[in-house]
Amino acid sequence: MDAFIVRAVRTAGGRKGGRLAGWHPADLSAQVLNALISSGADTAADLDPSCIEDVIWGCVGQAGEQAANIGRNAVLASRLPESVPAVSLDRQCGSSQQALHFAAQAVMSGTMDVVIAGGVESMTRVPMFTPSTLPLKNGLGYYFSPDMKKRYPQVDDFSQFVGAEMVAAKYQLSKDQLDLYALQSHQRATKATEAGYFQEEIVPVRMRLPDGQMGTEVHDTDEGIRAQASLEAIQGVKKLSEDGRLTAATSSQICDGASGVLVANERGLARLGLAPMARIHHMSVLGHDPVIMLEAPIPATLRALERTGLRIDQIDSFEVNEAFASVPLAWLAATGADPARLNPNGGAIALGHPLGASGTKLMTTLIHQLRRSRGRYGLQTMCEGGGMANVTVVENLQI
Repeated sequence: MDAFIVRAVRTAGGRKGGRLAGWHPADLSAQVLNALISSGADTAADLDPSCIEDVIWGCVGQAGEQAANIGRNAVLASRLPESVPAVSLDRQCGSSQQALHFAAQAVMSGTMDVVIAGGVESMTRVPMFTPSTLPLKNGLGYYFSPDMKKRYPQVDDFSQFVGAEMVAAKYQLSKDQLDLYALQSHQRATKATEAGYFQEEIVPVRMRLPDGQMGTEVHDTDEGIRAQASLEAIQGVKKLSEDGRLTAATSSQICDGASGVLVANERGLARLGLAPMARIHHMSVLGHDPVIMLEAPIPATLRALERTGLRIDQIDSFEVNEAFASVPLAWLAATGADPARLNPNGGAIALGHPLGASGTKLMTTLIHQLRRSRGRYGLQTMCEGGGMANVTVVENLQI
């Protein structure tokens, strides 16, 4: 059986302490779940929620408000019935992309027909690294084990910041190149927003007040985009390390957000009565050097192309997560892809990187871009903590 993506939505990104800061991540996730079964104003035409056989939910910071199976808690906060189960998973930044892979594998096997995959991260309410640093501060140890130290004696920890600088150095990327790329991300995101490209994919949510009550203002525009960004301002941002090349301006933005996709096989499509948006053409995941860490999308992409028999020029649009500017630039240098097809609507430098939600967030944007541009194939890849990368190739079915 084939796996199809039927619907794909996301919230607009919220800055740290910004317009989504009032939302409990389970409730924010529920907004996406509700949108995936909703047919808009005509509630009588909503999908039968009992058709959903599982929810697979990505989240990196599984502590505090995101602990105790955030996926199941999202179901319980949504309009889905209690009979719908859920599981939470952590493949670092690729968590919800892996959720999509697991959902696709479930429907391709025929063990399930309709599954929701997605993810959430409230980086305001559960700060990055909380699951590892909080126990350490309380004397409960750290993830980096003695045997890991024996295998990687050159480091005391795996650092994405060190890895990003290593990638920049290995591919001879100058600070000027990184700064120019960051400016391009903001410019492309600004243009896409002004053109209304994100309207179909964004779930508008009302802002929540500090007391938890709903406000009247609606959040429906990515908050991190700097429409007036200039190269001079970007160049003036302090470097992350004295001898490095990267800055906060050439790094992904801390972000709050949720995203999700509805996945079905042929039987599921018949039950839902819906036409598919895209077909999953390829899925893979690859482990790589955890020290340089963020280089993994390169060999993962090359392997995916080899397995599919596709050439890089046959892919119409790429989404390569902009964890740091060095990642997509190195990927371009290694793959020879057309720069105009890479993150054409901006990326995480401008739009934000809500960790566990970014996988299906990028997939949502990719599918809508393919529909708009009438492209056939799209490829998504994410660098992930621990030196891993997922690759997903989709075929647009609405050309």
